[in-house]
Amino acid sequence: MMDRYLKNALLEDIRQKIVLLTGPRQCGKTTLSLMLDQDNQYLNYDLAEHRLLIAEKSWDRNKSLIIFDELHKMDRWKSWLKGIYDVEGIPPGLLVTGSANLSAFRKTGDSLAGRHFEFRLHPLDLKETVEHTDMDEDEAFDRLLKVGGFPEPFLKGTERYHNRWKRSHTDLILKEDLVTLTAVRDIQSIETLIEMLRSRVGSTVSTNSLARDLQKSPNTVQHWLKLLTDLYVVFAVPPYSTKIARALLKQPKYYFYDTGMVAGDDGAKLENLVACALLKEIHRLEDVAGEQLGLHFVRDKDGREIDFLVTRNRQPQHLVEVKWSDASLSANLQRFLSDEPIARTQLVADLKQAKSYPGGERIVPAREFLMSLPLVQDRK
Repeated sequence: MMDRYLKNALLEDIRQKIVLLTGPRQCGKTTLSLMLDQDNQYLNYDLAEHRLLIAEKSWDRNKSLIIFDELHKMDRWKSWLKGIYDVEGIPPGLLVTGSANLSAFRKTGDSLAGRHFEFRLHPLDLKETVEHTDMDEDEAFDRLLKVGGFPEPFLKGTERYHNRWKRSHTDLILKEDLVTLTAVRDIQSIETLIEMLRSRVGSTVSTNSLARDLQKSPNTVQHWLKLLTDLYVVFAVPPYSTKIARALLKQPKYYFYDTGMVAGDDGAKLENLVACALLKEIHRLEDVAGEQLGLHFVRDKDGREIDFLVTRNRQPQHLVEVKWSDASLSANLQRFLSDEPIARTQLVADLKQAKSYPGGERIVPAREFLMSLPLVQDRK
């Protein structure tokens, strides 16, 4: 079992507060949790015998770490957990894992404010796989493009296995998590929505257009997109605007946590892979270092665009353009935010020679960029 990138931060924080660890289903949360401390007790709320132990509060308090998996499926789970922490404190350490945004479901109950730290675990990326497996950059990069970074299909490495895995993976999310956590029952239409999004990666997504195709109301489709986001199936990248209210009115792009889900050419898969790596690094800096970062794209009224903009404290930091084979500098890297002293990088998958320009723009191999994250330095 490989060490994961959040291990040290989790080990530090479980000695102090309740730790919430979320992320996509089957991205490695349980495996990582069990690796933190061998002296643990694992309780899964999906299992009847474990639900009884949780209801009775009868776990082994001589253990160093108690792991509650899928606890967010219990009514008033925050209030219940707050009571345990306020009365008993730590040790043992209390680690709660879940395959959904824990702030989005079962909202009733007391807040855990001041009592917890929250982390978001992502699937594998290029940097993590090269550092913790015997694969070189080329092999890992090609595998991530074909089958994505979820540990099980990535380690198997074949598209055939991934195709079989993703079918059961989607079924688990839609027919267990979605049904358990929401009142939504039109699973077939949501499956169709996911299929439609697969071919729209890299393009802005119109809720009205999706609604017409699905023969549903725009509000319903918007609700479904929010659910798929909260269940870590897709994530939205909004357009950048200095006026936040204005930005919320514009159409976002959606990317999959599983790059293997993308139904498009290599360029679309590479853009999704880069989006996943950027969001993973942003979440790491937010969760571990307390940074305030954002991921956006930039587009003007004439349709000119840059794929990604990373912001820090809502201020532009890094423009990133993704190309599969175009080694000529995109004029938009120089055009957008021209008065801002920010990093400007064009990634190219098939690049023989890196380039740099007097204005500070760079063209680099995509592998080099993905291996060189972080985007900004951690603050002490």
